Amino acid sequence: MNSPMIQLLVLAGIAVFLILRLKNVLGTREGFEKPPVIEPGPARRTGPALEVIEGGPDLDITDHVPEDSEAAKALAEMKRLEPSFNVSDFLGGARGAYEMIVMGYEKGDLAEIQPFLSEEIYESFVDGVAAREDQGLTIEANFIGVRELELVDATLDRETNEAEMTMRFVSELTSAVRDKGGDIIEGSTTDIKKQKDTWVFARIMGSDDPNWLLVSTDG
Repeated sequence: MNSPMIQLLVLAGIAVFLILRLKNVLGTREGFEKPPVIEPGPARRTGPALEVIEGGPDLDITDHVPEDSEAAKALAEMKRLEPSFNVSDFLGGARGAYEMIVMGYEKGDLAEIQPFLSEEIYESFVDGVAAREDQGLTIEANFIGVRELELVDATLDRETNEAEMTMRFVSELTSAVRDKGGDIIEGSTTDIKKQKDTWVFARIMGSDDPNWLLVSTDG
């Protein structure tokens, strides 16, 4: 056997040896195997978004009062007692009620706003309007708008379920007081004045009556 043939046989033997070794190390694959399918597990998210999704802070509360404050705890309990209660919706309603009540008192038209006043506040309004009428005074007012609105505090009586919401309003309006002859004796029909009020609204949470009553009007 000539030398080239011997070399060819040696190389062939080495090739077979290497193939067997590779087969033992890598295993075998037949045909076009699909890559292994990895089933997606539950999405894992980190950071603030996770807290909101998995029972974190209620933004309807923390947007208006500090998260760990007593006011926040009271608001959370209000929502537990009445799941339909929404803080942001309440603030929107308070804004509208403030304008309606202010203008109702200025114009002496208390019938429309009486359902939104506690008995004590209503009686004080009646006395105020009556005193003006006795003096022959009238008020000409124009409400321009609420410029600032803030939820100052929120409390809940756990025994009675009575909630109280303390609101701070800063509004702008024109107001002129006229005497019997129609002359302006105070204020102006054109000069805009800024008015600041701190009001407290109260309601029994879970009751059938949806109205919040104005129970305090500290300016």
